[in-house]
Amino acid sequence: MSKRILTFSEATREAMIEEMRADQEVFVFGEDIVKQGGIFGQFSNLKEEFGERVRDTPISETALVGAGVGAALAGAKPVIDLHFADFIGITMDEILNQMAKARYMFGGQAELPLVLRAPDGLMKHGAAQHSQSLEALFMGIPGIRVVIPSTPANGKGLLKSAIQDPNPVIYFEHKGLFPVTGEVPEGEIYTPLDKAEVVQTGSDVTIVSYSLMLTKVLKVAEYVKAKYGIRVEVIDLRSIVPIDTETIYQSVKKTGRLIIVHEAIKIGGVGGEIAARVVENLWEYLEAPVLRVGAKFVPVPFSPAMESFVFPDEQEIISTILKSVYKKEAVLEI
Repeated sequence: MSKRILTFSEATREAMIEEMRADQEVFVFGEDIVKQGGIFGQFSNLKEEFGERVRDTPISETALVGAGVGAALAGAKPVIDLHFADFIGITMDEILNQMAKARYMFGGQAELPLVLRAPDGLMKHGAAQHSQSLEALFMGIPGIRVVIPSTPANGKGLLKSAIQDPNPVIYFEHKGLFPVTGEVPEGEIYTPLDKAEVVQTGSDVTIVSYSLMLTKVLKVAEYVKAKYGIRVEVIDLRSIVPIDTETIYQSVKKTGRLIIVHEAIKIGGVGGEIAARVVENLWEYLEAPVLRVGAKFVPVPFSPAMESFVFPDEQEIISTILKSVYKKEAVLEI
């Protein structure tokens, strides 16, 4: 299968085109997806081919998600674009009490194949209301899947799989990913919605990450191997509901050490859940405490200097690796 270089925006747009051509029940609603092609260009020119199956909606996230839930229950396959994940709080009743519960409440008689696309994460100088990573809020809601791509290839594959899944899927896509380029195979690709990927093998320490932060982790892994001979095994989580604990456990049994790295706030984050599971089930394999790297517990500042202070960088990841492997702090240049 030949590969091409696409941006994340192009790859996910291609996923939409393929799924909409294959199934007339797939449609997309959102704000400015016709007029603007989506805020990151991820829906550009879809209106020309698919007509009324691509619609701009009023600025009401509640109505938008509610319409998607109703359409999915009626047999359609809506893809709902939230513009920014920061506004997802407005839709919590539709997600928590309707979208996540409908299949259970109807005893499995109704399916709800809805995909909620939610651009999240840091947007440079976007300040407190446009730079949040809120994925951990949805880990405790049974009845939904939550996936988070990290590359153009798995962005396309996860989106296609999400559209075909009979369950509701929240698809968090980092705002900074849309211009990122990467290899994307030609033709149909489907990425499992419940399987992590070991993107780099190693024997000294396991790092679990996801979304755009994976890029920093891979850069650091290359650096510490060259500088210190530390071989990092890197796992791209891809899904946080469910979490592929088996892949994580196999890696930790081999390395004896675990670090979880995410852009979201460290307190109450995905890393805490993974750390708890590993400590509960693999205590005898651990050679060092499970460590976490995440953002500080403050609203995201507008100030560039303060913004950089809040979010984890390569320096912090390196220091955490050395703390895990050598049990010491370090301040290094990269």
